[in-house]
Amino acid sequence: MAQLSFRRRREDDPAAVAIEAGSHAASSGGSGGQFAAAISALALIFSGYSLWDSSLKAPDIKVFVPPVTQYSSPYQNSNFEVIEVPVTLLNDGGRTGTVLSMELAATNPKTKETKHFYAADLGRWTMDKARAGFDHFAPIPLAGKASRTESILFYPKSPEEKPEQLIHEPGIYEFKLKIDEARADDFGFLDRLWPSQATEVSYKAELRFWDARSFQNGTIAMYSTTGRSAKSGDADAQ
Repeated sequence: MAQLSFRRRREDDPAAVAIEAGSHAASSGGSGGQFAAAISALALIFSGYSLWDSSLKAPDIKVFVPPVTQYSSPYQNSNFEVIEVPVTLLNDGGRTGTVLSMELAATNPKTKETKHFYAADLGRWTMDKARAGFDHFAPIPLAGKASRTESILFYPKSPEEKPEQLIHEPGIYEFKLKIDEARADDFGFLDRLWPSQATEVSYKAELRFWDARSFQNGTIAMYSTTGRSAKSGDADAQ
């Protein structure tokens, strides 16, 4: 009876009822509050990552070379050779990156000779265009997450570059394309602490036939030995 009367008095006491209800709400709301806090923290992490990836991440330029490139040797008694490479550049970083120049090293595996070329002009090589003049290669700025595709015409670095003619018969030749980038220094010490690595791509291409008459107007195609595009950082490109 005493316990029953105590319960009745407690139920009749508004303060006691409020205290008991509050304790139940706190206990049930505690797990809900922790879940909400976890969701908020997760959202904050994703928001921070999105900001870093889209705006703060250092330039990260990647280069892609398609399965088909072009070759021409238009002038007799000259070391001038043209290698036409359609290149796709992608900046996977958040900040703007700039491609200052490009270099191409071509090697004849049979003779072990290597000839060095530089990015000189843009467009498809033909003798008519050569007479009229090409658009010259210039530094290429790439905003964060932006890409650009250009046909790059590579010429020998100098008239003294040897051999006179590296590509002169059907066969497989080796290439290494390297790009020179402007150094990111927006964040000072942090950018110098984690400098970007040089971007380069290596691939092999086959010249399937040789006919010098083709150079009177255009080029001869060279085909990737893998049948697919090569990309920087791909160890299986060759």
